[in-house]
Amino acid sequence: MFAAGAWHDAPVVAADRLTTIDGPALIVRADTQIALAPGWRATVEEHGLIRLVQTARTTATPLAADRPDPVTLELFNRRFMGVAEAMGAALERTAQSVNIKERLDFSCALFDSGGGLVANAPHMPVHLGSMGASVRAVRDRHPHLSPGDAFALNNPYAGGTHLPDITVVTPVFVGAAPEPAFYVAARGHHADIGGVQPGSMPPFSTTIDEEGVLFDALPIMRGGVFLEADLRAALAAGPWPARAPERNLGDLKAQIAACQAGAAAVAAMIEAFGGEAVARYMGFVQQNAEAAVRRAIGSLADGEARVPMDGGGEVAVRTTVDAAAGSAVLDFTGSAGQLASNFNAPPAIVDAAALYVFRTLIDDDIPLNAGCLAPLEVRTRPGSMLAPDPPAAVVAGNVETSQHVVDALYAALGAMANSQGSMNNFTFGDAERQYYETLCGGAGASARAPGASAVHTHMTNSRLTDPEVLERRFPVRVETFGVRRGSGGAGAHAGGDGAVRRIRFLEGMEAALLSARRDHAPQGLAGGGPGLPGRQRLIRADGSVEDLPGRCSRAVQAGEAIEIETPGGGGFGPPVGPNPSQIGT
Repeated sequence: MFAAGAWHDAPVVAADRLTTIDGPALIVRADTQIALAPGWRATVEEHGLIRLVQTARTTATPLAADRPDPVTLELFNRRFMGVAEAMGAALERTAQSVNIKERLDFSCALFDSGGGLVANAPHMPVHLGSMGASVRAVRDRHPHLSPGDAFALNNPYAGGTHLPDITVVTPVFVGAAPEPAFYVAARGHHADIGGVQPGSMPPFSTTIDEEGVLFDALPIMRGGVFLEADLRAALAAGPWPARAPERNLGDLKAQIAACQAGAAAVAAMIEAFGGEAVARYMGFVQQNAEAAVRRAIGSLADGEARVPMDGGGEVAVRTTVDAAAGSAVLDFTGSAGQLASNFNAPPAIVDAAALYVFRTLIDDDIPLNAGCLAPLEVRTRPGSMLAPDPPAAVVAGNVETSQHVVDALYAALGAMANSQGSMNNFTFGDAERQYYETLCGGAGASARAPGASAVHTHMTNSRLTDPEVLERRFPVRVETFGVRRGSGGAGAHAGGDGAVRRIRFLEGMEAALLSARRDHAPQGLAGGGPGLPGRQRLIRADGSVEDLPGRCSRAVQAGEAIEIETPGGGGFGPPVGPNPSQIGT
């Protein structure tokens, strides 16, 4: 048996003849086999239960210090991703809100001592690329950290995305070291964090104060003690406090539990390999990701793109590639100035979009991490819509502008036509109940393939709540949900179709839609046609219909319904025949 870095002679023992045995050994049952490692003891108990007990601590496996072994590097890639996956599983199990538990609108990740992203689970790209700035903000605001500490941050000007996305950051210590060796963080979208609109996604906010309660690295646990009184006070602060603080508390406790699961997984790695080796391989996996991005950049060319936004904004990017060095400059300084609306996006969101785009250009199966950003220089202009000055409103920057940044980068690189470019943020609720969902749409086509239909694209990766759960928790009925046939752009490869969703209200509630690509259609690429823009309508109880704008808020009465048609994706290349998605429509 190979264990703890060496081969061992290990007896093979039938389980029905076993009483007690020390490892190494292989225990064979009719339905399975148990590899008993050195330092472990197996004992048969009542009803055939085999109990495994650790009897001795194994010494850390020595690893090369100068360069990574390829096999060990891949194992650490998987181990680090496993940390984030374990965190996500813990968060999903323990969260209270539909938004986190059912829609999976959360992200978990592992960070090095400098706050650099090491690995993540396949959660929300817009979260993951910006969480490192949140970790660094916690470190900067709290120079003296201790084991058992946890902090909450949603400040968009300190690595946050928008206020409903609350990040819990926990430092991880090794032994008696005075400084954290690593960090773990869990970000979740809370169904309500206050503000002028139930669901905290107000379509018409003009300052961040109107969007909810702000946490700027707020301590929520010290020395393992949950600071409930302090957190309640923070949730009740401001002119528009959180509407459901008990649910916020429950989800924040779940995020702490997720961080503790991540810390335990890191501790297990440290026990097996030593803290120095684990830290060293964190650096190696980031260097490997950097090398992969540099190889991908070597095949790219200079380009530029301008993507207009509903409401007057515009994302403009110029990409300048140094193929020999494997580096690129992404210059967004030509984008529109700071907006009076809430479509401003802090620089952390631009970094997240760049990280996502260049990670998707890599064929290697590696974790998305900070190494992917090392070959890139991202430039924004202070006071612009991509680097706004406080207290600019930003709630749509995370969900809408981020999508346009991705579309602009793909267009400049000649890689993909515009996708739907919106998360179609639909919220409804009252003083007691709040609900939020994002809606799928069409993906843009590329030179290799048509766009997918009715999917969450790019910076979102959540799912919709099951209708049974939604209708049990809220007084609504899902009447229609399907593909919006014919909405994808024509092309040699057609864009994906959007979706149609109609929800009827059984009680009066306040509903709001925050969306884009209603006035400007998703653009095609290389001669491909545009996708259809989105549209929405209020269907009254008597059957009359009122068309609604892409940003709207309505007091909906019992018996009324809201129907949303999401945008299609743009096509790629000149059409060579009828658009397949339009045949038969």
